[in-house]
Amino acid sequence: MKSLLALMLSIVMLTGCASTGTRQTEVERITPEELAKILPPPVATVTLDEIVADSKAGKTSDEIIAKIKASQSRYELTPTQTLDLSKQGVDIKVLDYIHESNELAKQNAIADELNKREQEKRATQKMLQRERAYGYYNDPFYYPYYGYYPYGSRFYWGPSFYFRNRR
Repeated sequence: MKSLLALMLSIVMLTGCASTGTRQTEVERITPEELAKILPPPVATVTLDEIVADSKAGKTSDEIIAKIKASQSRYELTPTQTLDLSKQGVDIKVLDYIHESNELAKQNAIADELNKREQEKRATQKMLQRERAYGYYNDPFYYPYYGYYPYGSRFYWGPSFYFRNRR
């Protein structure tokens, strides 16, 4: 009998400690189509042939990088293209800069899109909070819509308004 009572008491205590668990947050995924729209297209105003020609002409890697920066060129190079450029004499520092600038541009574009979505979400939440806070004004039984004003109110159009404002 005592063991049965102890068992029942322990079951009750364990069920009291049980929780429903945490609610997992929703993760908004970016589809490949959206990603293609978000990412800036590579624009190469300085061609890869010009970079190879500058490398063969004896320009330093810093000069070539400065030329790429000034033209705001961006390249989407495949590993094969990178190897070909390296074999043609383009310095590794230049190739690293090309890859890093491309990745940085992609990261910035994605971060901008995520920030824009987060701001829209915050604005929506703020609007909903404002509507909840002032929701009683939209209640049809709230007194300003039906004219249930106390006598003597400047909004009341009954006898007290008439006599009070008549001079």
